[in-house]
Amino acid sequence: MTASGNRGPYAKTAAVRRRVLEACVDAFAETGFYGATMKDVAKRAGISHTGLLHHFPRKEDLLLGVLELRDERGTEFLASAKVLDPTADPIDILNGMIAVIVDNELQPGLMELHCVVSGEATSPNHPAHSYYAERYRNLRRFYADTFTALAERNGLRPSIDPETLATMTISLINGLQAQWLFDRDSVKVESAIRQFLSSVIPGLPSDAFA
Repeated sequence: MTASGNRGPYAKTAAVRRRVLEACVDAFAETGFYGATMKDVAKRAGISHTGLLHHFPRKEDLLLGVLELRDERGTEFLASAKVLDPTADPIDILNGMIAVIVDNELQPGLMELHCVVSGEATSPNHPAHSYYAERYRNLRRFYADTFTALAERNGLRPSIDPETLATMTISLINGLQAQWLFDRDSVKVESAIRQFLSSVIPGLPSDAFA
């Protein structure tokens, strides 16, 4: 009975925190970390400023919560696309990553958040600096491992270094995402990524990643 009675408050608290973080995605996406205010986030979430401080005492706590939420969504998509399976075929892994980028990240609020906050976070003093530095290290390692596996199967152009290609791939994706925010009708993120990967994997047509 006690356990059952406790579920209500916990569920309500989790729901409020989730609503705050969703509101924070929009706020940070529009004005960046420095431009957003706690009062604005509270208003967007439909709670009092005092109520917001109860859940997130500092704006830095809000930012970390938003980044964790983004990572949770990404991990769910990665798992559903079987990208996290180390035994998977490298082509299947790249296919899964494309699906994650298109299905999970090409959402206006999240994409704007990423572009704005990651740009601000290049400053070593930004609260998300370490987060993004580690995120990019992990992404480079992930793509480098995938391209290395392809090279070992003679599936990669021999003149291309897997680690350099990993950096190029991430740069392409980031650039396409930023351009997509400016012109969502003309910029075809998925098509551009598929054509790029097909250009470095010999004999592989762009529709192989489908």
